[in-house]
Amino acid sequence: MDLMVLAPIGAALALIFALYKGIKISKMEEGTQEVKDIAKKIRIGANAYLRRQYKGVGLFFIAMFILLFVLGCMGYVSIFVPFAFITGGVFSGLSGFIGMKIATLANSRTTTACTKSLNKGLKVAFSSGAVMGFVVVGFGLLDLSIWYYILDWYYRALPVAERVVNITSTMLTFGMGASTMALFARVGGGIFTKAADVGADLVGKVEAGIPEDDPRNPAVIADNVGDNVGDVAGMGADLYESYVGAVLSSCVLAVSAGLSLSGVMIPLVVAATGVIASIIGSFFVKTGEEVSQKKLLSALRRGVYIAAALIVGVSYFIVTGVLGNEYIGIYFSIISGLVAGIGIGFFAEYYTNSSYKPTKHIAESSTTGSATVIITGLSVGMLSTAVPVIIVGISVIVSFILSGGMENFNLGLYGIAISAVGMLSTLGITLATDAYGPVADNAGGIAEMAGLDPEVRKRTDALDSLGNTTAATGKGFAIGSAALTALAFIAAYKDSIELLVQKNNIDFAFNLSLLNPQVLIGLFIGGMATFVFAAFTMNAVGNAASKIVLEVRRQFKEITGLMEGKAEPDYASCVDICTKAAQKELIKVALIGIGTPLVVGLLLGPNGVAGLLAGATTTGFILAVMMANSGGAWDNAKKYIEEGNFGGKGSDSHKAAVVGDTVGDPFKDTAGPAINIIIKLMAMVSIVFGMFILTWHIF
Repeated sequence: MDLMVLAPIGAALALIFALYKGIKISKMEEGTQEVKDIAKKIRIGANAYLRRQYKGVGLFFIAMFILLFVLGCMGYVSIFVPFAFITGGVFSGLSGFIGMKIATLANSRTTTACTKSLNKGLKVAFSSGAVMGFVVVGFGLLDLSIWYYILDWYYRALPVAERVVNITSTMLTFGMGASTMALFARVGGGIFTKAADVGADLVGKVEAGIPEDDPRNPAVIADNVGDNVGDVAGMGADLYESYVGAVLSSCVLAVSAGLSLSGVMIPLVVAATGVIASIIGSFFVKTGEEVSQKKLLSALRRGVYIAAALIVGVSYFIVTGVLGNEYIGIYFSIISGLVAGIGIGFFAEYYTNSSYKPTKHIAESSTTGSATVIITGLSVGMLSTAVPVIIVGISVIVSFILSGGMENFNLGLYGIAISAVGMLSTLGITLATDAYGPVADNAGGIAEMAGLDPEVRKRTDALDSLGNTTAATGKGFAIGSAALTALAFIAAYKDSIELLVQKNNIDFAFNLSLLNPQVLIGLFIGGMATFVFAAFTMNAVGNAASKIVLEVRRQFKEITGLMEGKAEPDYASCVDICTKAAQKELIKVALIGIGTPLVVGLLLGPNGVAGLLAGATTTGFILAVMMANSGGAWDNAKKYIEEGNFGGKGSDSHKAAVVGDTVGDPFKDTAGPAINIIIKLMAMVSIVFGMFILTWHIF
């Protein structure tokens, strides 16, 4: 049997399951007329934002298609590249769009379900997250399958070894389209959501002293819209890119590892198996009425752990069946990545969950003011980088050695790449536990604005607080897999350049010594690029948030009866401000990802680009972990105080914690999660434009 057929079968199962969940959500009770009206405003705002974003992104993709097509006609890239670039972008954007549409259907239904029980609310929100998770893996496998079968047919006359080289090198290029779309979606959505969130909190909570999600706050609808366009649509496009990137990198390295078509088959079949395991695991997610974080977390973990256990069992038969017992080390590399992902997720939870000491320490520091909250939160985030780095380091060396890297270096690199596939194999359910968080957050906002019973808000807050922890866990998965995938891409870049040199008889040989000035300068530029990228995105949030603050203050001052609840604020103006601010910054950040490797390549040559990728991977991984965990810890420290600790809501401690949370918002939801995209995008651009760099670099 040709096991490759499991990839399209897995894609079909994932999409059918997502459709089933989506239909089930749409048939649930939405609630009172007031709940429906609020949800409709959020839906309209989210749709308007995505329409405007996709128009701008569409123009960029058309320009890139023309550029790549011209380069293809000139022989610098494969003629398939421009078309692969488009499909990667379309599927990535479509994943986020569908996830957002379901999330805006599920938010009000989660609110209504929470009027009945916590478990019902969890099930609705989790089902919405499941749609996002299974759409991502379904479209990822579908895109991979379509291109594999098209290219396999096109190159059918070539010998197997040569055919596999052509298939994998061309398939890699659609990852560039996915990364570009993910960058636009994650950064644009992140700027929108955090500008609204920060502006709403600073004026509403800190200055006016009104509750979170109070309907009198003009930025409250923009804040809820942002949860959907940033934390759902943006995250979906982001993790689609991570997923296909991990699979593609291992497919490419299978060739140099000497595994030919069998090595390409392994990551695709493992990914397909992960779909089935995730579907089974999702049926085990349920809880009682106790709102403790420990109980809720165990409910979500149960599903993830069951899915992981299934992968552990089935992967053994996949590897031994396809490659034979002599390659059993590949199986242990898959397990290594899976365990590393769970480990990174666990420690992300430790540093961000209010049940543990780090977040409680941040909450305690609020008693002495906002400055100490920020200092403590930064120190927690910095400290939290140690364990993930150690875990990834152990996973890399274990995967390399067990897969046979000591005897065959390229086989060891394949082992590292396949470990990233193992880490993301259960993405269907892992992403479901992450994507449910913004839905729960929206549900709480709707409950507050609709004036529902306080018990409803208590339940939605419990789900929302859990969502902050699972979001940090999800970001840990994405960042950890990005580090492993980026390492594999560096190896794939070196392989692709050497293949081009050999095929075109070009006079070039790598010198990757740290004493080589080209490599050293590239390292510094790569390290700097991630900080510059983070600075641009943070600054964009700050600028947009300032405009929101001024607009909210203006409305509080000028709209008669607004603070007394006798007049309705102008929600649309805040949505419009956030939308314009997000779109303004997109091209700038895209140019960093696409332009930096090209400029470095032309000035420093392929050696400099290798240094660039190594520097960006190292600093990007650590910076992303620090930002994600600091942001998550600040947010949950604020919620811990709101539960009645250290003075509770409205106290000076609470106001200090809100300031810390507003600093952490762009950390965890804008700059941090987008860094893992930028490091992989730069690697893919380097591979795609390898021939152009070889031809025109000044060295």
